[in-house]
Amino acid sequence: MRSRSYGPDLTPPWKKSKPAPEVPADPGTVVEEVTTGFCGAVTRCEKTAEGPTVTLEDRHGKLRVFPMAPRGFLLEGRTVTLVRPSAAASRAGGPRLTASGSVAVPGARARVARAGRIYVEGRHDAELVEKVWGDDLRIEGVVVEYLAGIDDLPAVVEEFGPTADARLGVLVDHLVPGSKESRVAASVGDPHVLIVGHPYIDVWEAVKPASVGIPAWPRVPRGEDWKTGVCRRLGWPENTGAAWQRILRSVHSYRDLQPDLLGPVEQLIDHVTVGGPVG
Repeated sequence: MRSRSYGPDLTPPWKKSKPAPEVPADPGTVVEEVTTGFCGAVTRCEKTAEGPTVTLEDRHGKLRVFPMAPRGFLLEGRTVTLVRPSAAASRAGGPRLTASGSVAVPGARARVARAGRIYVEGRHDAELVEKVWGDDLRIEGVVVEYLAGIDDLPAVVEEFGPTADARLGVLVDHLVPGSKESRVAASVGDPHVLIVGHPYIDVWEAVKPASVGIPAWPRVPRGEDWKTGVCRRLGWPENTGAAWQRILRSVHSYRDLQPDLLGPVEQLIDHVTVGGPVG
């Protein structure tokens, strides 16, 4: 049967799925394979009897080979089709990148921990920082710990006793003018302490909605527990621990995070690694 409007294909044009954009599988490109969820950086491409394949290496150094199937990968939350890399990238080989976007150091061992520390406000913040910046932190010898709450910050700073050789960096949620967090941060005047933050109520919001598969983070009225309210409005089970694991699984590299978090974390790493000895 042939349609005069659409030819031999009876599917109306507006119902046809658009082809996924083609992306060169250049070394270092971080993608997620759609059927397995395996996320890693491209290390090589090969021709085989069954078709072209791509090898991905995850953050633990595990390698897996996948066919370069149409619509087979996610890049920054978008479905893409990997194609063979550009000639220049193939010749250069390209560096492998960490999840934070820095160049990986092959065979590098974790450095002895520095005296300086980075504190973050909560376990979720610590897990997110570890997932994206973990490789960098181990090479630099930086330990990340979490605060039980921002109210404890002045006492934590006093007990830590920062010096020029043992600097302290602090990442604070919802660090905006007029907030309680900003007032507590302002009460700490030690020159060896750097306090930075992001504008979000919780670090959940620092993950790009597209990476989580939602259109936007919901607005939750004041007085209602924010995390529980988010789960309700997204139709998720009201289990904030499970919700966080779902969010964390959606983060594969710095590309999944908002710039308002990326900059402050990089500032903290720079602050605690300037001139300080390891110990």
